[in-house]
Formats: sequence, C-alpha cells, structure tokens
Amino acid sequence: MDAVKKAPKVKKESKDKIKVEFEGQLSAWERFKLKVFSMYFLKNVVVRICTYILLVGISYIIIYPFISKIATSIMCADDFVDATVMLISKHPTLETYRAIIVDNRYFEAMFNTAVLSASTAVIQMFVTCLIAYGFAKFKFRGNKLLFMFVILTMVVPHSTLKLAMFMKFRYFDIFGIFNFLGGGVFESVRLIKFTELSLTNTYWPFIILSITGLAFKNGLFIFMLRQFFNGVPDELEESAYIDGAGTLRTFVQIILPLSIPMLVTVFMFAFSWQWTDKFYIDTFFTTTGPYTLRQIALKVPASLSDDVQYAGGTMYTAAITNTNGILIIAPLVLIYCFAQKSLVQGIERSGITG
Repeated sequence: MDAVKKAPKVKKESKDKIKVEFEGQLSAWERFKLKVFSMYFLKNVVVRICTYILLVGISYIIIYPFISKIATSIMCADDFVDATVMLISKHPTLETYRAIIVDNRYFEAMFNTAVLSASTAVIQMFVTCLIAYGFAKFKFRGNKLLFMFVILTMVVPHSTLKLAMFMKFRYFDIFGIFNFLGGGVFESVRLIKFTELSLTNTYWPFIILSITGLAFKNGLFIFMLRQFFNGVPDELEESAYIDGAGTLRTFVQIILPLSIPMLVTVFMFAFSWQWTDKFYIDTFFTTTGPYTLRQIALKVPASLSDDVQYAGGTMYTAAITNTNGILIIAPLVLIYCFAQKSLVQGIERSGITG
C-alpha cells in the first residue's frame, strides 16, 4: 500500500494554462467548432431556449388581460360594432376617460377614498405596531392565548361578521351607556334624550375598527410586525433602559426608526386594501355617505348611454367598467413605483417569505 502513491492533483491554474496552450495551437475555425458543436454547448442552448419560451408564455398570460383592458378603453362605439377590430382600435379616442372623470365625478371620489384610505392606514400602522411590539417583547400571562385570537381574526371569514358589524354601528352604544341613561335612570331630566347613535354612512366605523386593531387584515399586520420585532436584539432596549429611557421613549426613539421599512409595508398594504375595498364600503355606506371610488366602479357615464345602446350594450359596457378599474388602480400603481424598494424590504424582514 505504501508503494502505491497517489497521483498528484493538478491545480486549476495549471489546467487553465494547459487549455490555453492547447487552444493556441488551433485555428480560429477549429476553436469555433470545438466550442459550438460540443454537447455541453448544445445542452445550454436548448435549456436557454426552453426557459425563454416558458417565460414569454407566462408573461403573455399575465400581461395580456391588462393590455386588452387598456386597448378597449381607448376604443369608440364604432369599433365594437366592427367585426374586423380585435385589439387595435381604428378610431382611438379618450372619450371614455373624459366621460368617467366628468360625469362620474372621478376626482371627488378619488379624494374621498384617499382621505379614508390614508387616515385608516396611518392609524392601523401605529396601532398594529404597538400591539405587535407588546406581543414580541413583553412576556405576560395569556400572551400566547391572546395572540391565538389575533391569528383567529385572519381565519374567520369577514362575511360571517357582516350583519353583526352593521348592527353594532347602526345602533352604536358603548357598553350600553345610552341604553342605561335613557332607560329611566334620569327620567325626571328631559333636557337630553339618550338614544343610540347611527354611525353608518360615515367614516367612524372605519376609524373605530382601525383604532381598536380590528380592521381588515390587521391580524396579518400584527403577525408581520411581531415577526420583525422578534428579530430585534434585546440589547438595544436594555442599553436604553440603562441610560434611563422608559418603555415608551425606547419604543419611539429606538424601535420605530428601526421599523420604518416595515411600517411603510404595512401602510401600503392597508392603504391599497382600503382603496379597493368593497366589503366594508358596502356594509357601512348603505344609502348616502361619502362618494367614493366604489360608487363609480360599475357606473356607466350618462353621456355614453346612447353609444352603449348603439354598440349593443354588453361589450361596450364591459369596456367602460374596465376603464373604471384602470382609473381606480392607477394611483396605486404610481405609489408602488415610488415605494417598491421599501415594500420589498419590509416583506423580506417580516419573516413570512421563508
């Protein structure tokens, strides 16, 4: 066994030197044939071609619906009765956009929706951050049980709570106080009549749900922020406590600045979900209420009613509805273009991507 010696290993630098010397003795055509007509090269070419075909096919499936909606939004009524028009309009026009903006009062609806979405998003951002920080950094009895209820809010379908939420805000009475005061306790005093408040058709249901941490998707926000705070070193808080900072000051001056990417992510999620919300808008805005983008989602402008009848109705009405959708999501696309870096960072730091 001792007589058998292992062959010395050839270093990578030596292999490269031998390869260069060997190729240097060949002509350009021979080097080209050696490189192109090898199985390794052909296998790489086939893999790349299949990859590009797959990516192009997937991109087409994803992007085509948006392209078709944009294309039909600039068509006129004549294009919908012309059998030769498939995707490209013969008479492109922006009349549909103009009619939606003017007749459907688009900017008024957008302003009201922006006020509602921004106010609820800001409240949810700070409230869920505070709740998640408590779950992550404070060990108290019942911590896991309460957090289980938070997860439960993500599981229970909101449609099962629709009637209960509507009745609660339609006849709003905090802890039965109005019922108590109006039930004969102060019967001799007739200056004030205590009755339930109706908070429907106002912003108050959205504000109250946001303040209490029970708004749409708040369970997900708490979970994301708790995962992030679990990764924050305890030494940062301990050093702040040693320097004399209290819990609130530590949270405001140390934790919040570290959480800016996560807060931006939560804000964007809350803002976009409220912006395109249908469930809560239909639940709390029953008759009048603020004029929001939800009211124009399926609304056909009055100035286009004759064109709709001329074009047969169905296809042109669908095109107008798609145009409404484009105008509704356009502000979200612009916001995402400016904040996508913070959004991606927040999702990566939340710990929910694996």
